[in-house]
Amino acid sequence: KSGEQKHSKEPSSLQCMHLAVVACGDRLEETLIMLKSAVLFSNRRLCFHIFAEDSLKPEFEKKLKEWPSSYTKKFEYNIYPITFSVGNAQEWKKLFKPCAAQRLFLPVILKDVDSLLYVDTDVLFLRPIDDIWHILKEFNSTQLAAMAPEHEIPKIGWYSRFARHPYYGTTGVNSGVMLMNLTRIRNTQFKNSMIPGGLTWEEMLYPLYQKYKNYITWGDQDLLNIIFYFNPECLYVFPCQWNYRPDHCMYGSNCKGAEEEGVSILHGNRGVYHDDKQPTFKALYEVIRDFPFEDNLFQSLYYPLQSKFLDTVHTLCGRIPQVFLKQIEKTMKKVYENRVIVYLGANHRY
Repeated sequence: KSGEQKHSKEPSSLQCMHLAVVACGDRLEETLIMLKSAVLFSNRRLCFHIFAEDSLKPEFEKKLKEWPSSYTKKFEYNIYPITFSVGNAQEWKKLFKPCAAQRLFLPVILKDVDSLLYVDTDVLFLRPIDDIWHILKEFNSTQLAAMAPEHEIPKIGWYSRFARHPYYGTTGVNSGVMLMNLTRIRNTQFKNSMIPGGLTWEEMLYPLYQKYKNYITWGDQDLLNIIFYFNPECLYVFPCQWNYRPDHCMYGSNCKGAEEEGVSILHGNRGVYHDDKQPTFKALYEVIRDFPFEDNLFQSLYYPLQSKFLDTVHTLCGRIPQVFLKQIEKTMKKVYENRVIVYLGANHRY
């Protein structure tokens, strides 16, 4: 059985911040770097729910076991096969990218989990997950999920220019970072365009896909946009620094929150960690990938990052390095202070 790190006696779901990811094809390394960024900076215990093709499972287990115990004790994990509870599995698999539609089924599969954060494999945390987890407490009585807008500016937005189906708000929402209260999702009757009454989440998914499959481009993200178009009161919209993508800087800087606070969660979509189109995104990915776990964060992570950033100042996203560095610097200072205080406190007792 996977999930070897289960130490605690109390039900871990009460203490855990739950993080779900779906990994297929060549996404193993990317997923591990995302999990590494989560573990490096988070304060509370983490529960990872990794949905992966069978061929990737042994590799995930091997790699996670190689991490030092000072980090593995901060999380537990489970690895699940890819499964679709309704409709045609082959159709769901082919929707947009392989297995991406799996995220639509999390409320149905993880029946014992109250809330979770779903992220794409190409996401990096630049501050503790604890900080986005707190947003769950800001939900009003009807909100059951939170996402960031797909675009800040409607005239350059994809949905506002090209969508042939209903979508949320003026620019649609991006599903690469999605906070979900699964209990509420399971208990809600959703308004829809198929029947006059409400449908549960599970009842709605396949008919919705059947109705709109010839009009959707971005697969499961489009289905989520359609759901929240009909149920806008169910969605909490968080600001763009929680899902910061190349689109926020490649057409000039258009994420005010990131300019003020720094990027909280980096989302390297468009494959930017693996090509040279956006060197700032690639620099962050490589520095977290290459960071030796037990090393000093400033020495082995922040300083290499600063020097890599100097090489990107001529690029559109690199012109605003403080946007990328502000939050990660703040986070590292906190981690460092906590360790020093804990260390001094421990020594003080003797």
